[in-house]
Amino acid sequence: MELGTFRGATLDSRQVVPGMLFVAIKGEKVDGRAYIPQARAKGAAGVLEGREELARAAQAYRRTLKATVVGVTGSAGKTTTKELTAAFLRAGGFKVHATEGNYNNDLGLPLTILNCPPDADFLVVEMGTNHPGEIKYLVDIAEPDIGLVSSIGTAHIEFFKTQDGIAREKGVLLSDLRVSPRSFAVLARENERYDLLRSLSAAPVVTVSLDDPAAARLAAALRVRLPGRHNVSNALIARACATRLGVPEAACLAALADFSLPGGRWRVVERNGVTYVDDTYNANPTSMVAALETFASLDVAGRRIAVLGDMFELGEQSAALHAQVKARAAELPLDRVVFVGDSFGGVSRDAAKAELAGLARPGDAVLLKASHGMHLDELLK
Repeated sequence: MELGTFRGATLDSRQVVPGMLFVAIKGEKVDGRAYIPQARAKGAAGVLEGREELARAAQAYRRTLKATVVGVTGSAGKTTTKELTAAFLRAGGFKVHATEGNYNNDLGLPLTILNCPPDADFLVVEMGTNHPGEIKYLVDIAEPDIGLVSSIGTAHIEFFKTQDGIAREKGVLLSDLRVSPRSFAVLARENERYDLLRSLSAAPVVTVSLDDPAAARLAAALRVRLPGRHNVSNALIARACATRLGVPEAACLAALADFSLPGGRWRVVERNGVTYVDDTYNANPTSMVAALETFASLDVAGRRIAVLGDMFELGEQSAALHAQVKARAAELPLDRVVFVGDSFGGVSRDAAKAELAGLARPGDAVLLKASHGMHLDELLK
């Protein structure tokens, strides 16, 4: 279809308002095409049937935007980096549209683009992958000017075999940047595949490091809301992007005063005197160890109790990677670790909930961390 004037796009016919595009996708449980009449009745400006038509429409619309497009990817920390980048750019007075949550796949990214206001200064898009070729597909749609890569770990290694394979997949964001005088990439020197990623970039690379003087300033500002060296690294990447685009560092630091992450990402809640850290949105070996190390460093009146659930999509390396996480947990100053799921050789979720109810007492802190499919957040219900 040819794109005329429209007001955003949605997959849900119930959310259609006059002038909006309705995206009709056939899913495993629901066929969106069945709701086309309802969408038209509510004033839809047009209907996009299928993923290919959605991708073409998003690419065409992206080319009409004045916004500079910032692409963000990585094995862990990409949502945090994306949220920080958007917050810092807004602090600089720019109009910014960004991926909601981790709406970062072949449906979420084009929808994010189609919902970008035509007068936005920046469009910050998160790009996720669990199979080879997916980053290329997303990059071809979004045509980013700037590329940010957080850590490279072992998430989805079942499909990429090695960390180099993961790095090369993520590195497509850098090799396929839309090169212009404003194009650049940002990498952290601590990234395990820094040299490989740098060699792939088609644009100049800005390097940040935890040794930078700015790291201490960001760490102090993040201390309560988003602790941990990995989050300082994410913030350094976002800050480097924003400052290169003209945002003063002072504005970035001020933006952290009320910063928070969406969903179950380091959400701190208190129940009956027990402090719970809900980090259950997702997990891979890199993010699991980072969360454990951060949690172990917290100043806690009582005991530190970690409840860890299985990590998915690790393939034939699953057993070894779960064993590595268990070994690291044993090295840290944790008073108790409860493992949940078959891959960890742990208990059931219900058994963990019962154990935790009898274990946690006022003054204790409890970390909940697992892949989203483990539904470990239900321990707080």
